[in-house]
Amino acid sequence: MLKPILTIFCAMLTVGMVAQSNYKSQVWSPDNGDGTYTNPVINADYSDPDVCVGASGEDFYLTASSFNCIPGLPILHSKDLVNWEIINHAVKALPPYDRYRSPQHGNGVWAPSIRYNATTKLYYIYWGDPDLGVFVTTASDPKGEWSGPKCIIEGKGMIDTTPLWDDDGRCYLVNGWANSRCQFNSVLTVREMSSDGMKQIGDPVIVFDGNGTNDRTAEGPKFYKHNGWYWIMCPAGGVPTGHQLAMRSKSPFGPYESKIVLAQGTTDVNGPHQGGWVHLKSGEDWFLHFQDKEAYGRVVWLEPMKWVDGWPVMGENVGKVKAYGKLEKYCGQPVLKHQKPNVGGAFPVVNPVENDEFNEPVLGKQWQWHSNYDQTFGMPSPYGYYRIFCHKQSKDYKNMWEAGNLLLQKTPADNFTATTKLTMTAKDEGQYGGIICMGLDYSALVVKRVGGEFQLQRLTCKQADKGKPEVAEVLTTLKPTAKDEVDYQPSIHETIYMRLSVKYLGGKTDKGENKHEASVSFEYSTDGKKWKEAGSAFTVRQGKWIGAKIGYIAAEPAGKKVRGWVDADWFRVTR
Repeated sequence: MLKPILTIFCAMLTVGMVAQSNYKSQVWSPDNGDGTYTNPVINADYSDPDVCVGASGEDFYLTASSFNCIPGLPILHSKDLVNWEIINHAVKALPPYDRYRSPQHGNGVWAPSIRYNATTKLYYIYWGDPDLGVFVTTASDPKGEWSGPKCIIEGKGMIDTTPLWDDDGRCYLVNGWANSRCQFNSVLTVREMSSDGMKQIGDPVIVFDGNGTNDRTAEGPKFYKHNGWYWIMCPAGGVPTGHQLAMRSKSPFGPYESKIVLAQGTTDVNGPHQGGWVHLKSGEDWFLHFQDKEAYGRVVWLEPMKWVDGWPVMGENVGKVKAYGKLEKYCGQPVLKHQKPNVGGAFPVVNPVENDEFNEPVLGKQWQWHSNYDQTFGMPSPYGYYRIFCHKQSKDYKNMWEAGNLLLQKTPADNFTATTKLTMTAKDEGQYGGIICMGLDYSALVVKRVGGEFQLQRLTCKQADKGKPEVAEVLTTLKPTAKDEVDYQPSIHETIYMRLSVKYLGGKTDKGENKHEASVSFEYSTDGKKWKEAGSAFTVRQGKWIGAKIGYIAAEPAGKKVRGWVDADWFRVTR
């Protein structure tokens, strides 16, 4: 199991420090190498993305919703808006800790905004926790340490918050509202904050109401000032099928006039909306937004943006783009391929990391848990593996919806294969571990101790979020690859290779609209060379406000027995 020490040492110096910072994905890289890019620029679930220009004017930082997944608030960096890498997370644990020490699917961090304040020389991220209030964290360097999350406005329903520091130093905050918490939505409100953005000093004012119109579900607002106008850019019309609005006023409190500035048009890109506007030193303007791809989550697109008659047209404007049966003069539609932004130079191809050799004594930035981290979830080592301890199931266990120790990452492309080598160590009966594709429905391939042997099993659950029971299918029996000769708590071990493959299925709705269905299939091998199918394909389903995720599972029955564990040797994503 253990890798040669010299190999590990070299890998820590080279792979960990160099190659990972210039990582290129085998399954999705948007840079075409000829000065153009292909959308999406991030083909992974970075829901509700927001972006800002860094202090130098030459760096771009992106964050996104992370809900209950920890570490949360991912920070991505780019030099050209096309090539992105994960550099940090702004939240290591969600407050209050006890609330989020167990999975709170769909709660937590909703639609954050990231801003740089040249006066304070700090980066700010604001977000709404729909159950608790408005939170903020700050840092002098996005790659460094962020302050602990601070609740600055308590209350239910406030979501999708963005600050604006005006030319005179005054600060305003715009936000949307969650119907599930306060029983109204589709309205945006603006309130004044203290100049440091840390305290509310004015009451909220309704500045937009989309109720009863095609602009229903107005949410996710971003606040800007441009050419003397206050601008709010927000999505409306619903997540999978809506559009992007731009609205302007001469006062932060309105009244605002609005236009549809981005819609699906004649493309296959459903619901193009919610994101952030970036102005470059070269004078160009760009807009990053998401597309809801169901099982895959919300992936990130990059659109050129130009000003026409004082309005921001996003994407390709083909004369006029139709939205809701009407031609909209200032509306664009998504571009599939386009010239890269003019950032004054060319930069290396880099993509968010997917692979992990587990050679470093820290958790890779692509991984997240399903709740606040607990030391009993797992720990890194300097010996070439990451150890995931078994989740102690509840006495009335139904399925893995209760488990916080799922070590998962986002799906990185429409079609891909993820392969791992792992060793399951079972101290007692019923302990198991393996790989999983997790969502509202899930499927996993595991080895489970039964007596003195292991069973290879497929675990599946439909409607896990509804408490439906997990079903186990026994595929075969495996002899342990090793047994402890001397141990006061004897264990047996199974070293095995496992693989899951996700395939895009497409499909159409009853209305003829595109669907984004996918399937996952599993294989296993005892030597890493000869592979066997492990059960039938399973339909992938998204999680609670997130896409399906892939990674590791380890669990065991309730009780006080000594925990078993999985040692993950490596994880590699390929075509």
